[in-house]
Amino acid sequence: MTSHVADCTVTNCSFNDHSECNAAAITVGGTQDHAACATFIDIGTHGGLPKVLAGVGACQRTECVHNDHLMCQAPEVHVGPGADNADCLTYSHA
Repeated sequence: MTSHVADCTVTNCSFNDHSECNAAAITVGGTQDHAACATFIDIGTHGGLPKVLAGVGACQRTECVHNDHLMCQAPEVHVGPGADNADCLTYSHA
């Protein structure tokens, strides 16, 4: 079971559909103490699935309290602007 992407406020992402993510799944990447949505694409072309189903496919932030064997265990994930264009706002350092 993957964590559901509850909302995304990154309006310039190709997978954003009225503040909802319609990618099949996102990957959370970034650097130490920072989690970014590595699925973010800003090319001016709308992409993704015809309905909103996005979940977290993989999380590379092993220091996050929600990470268990590279899978996100948070009840839901929020994506929005932060240090990068698209950050995982649910990220919390263990």
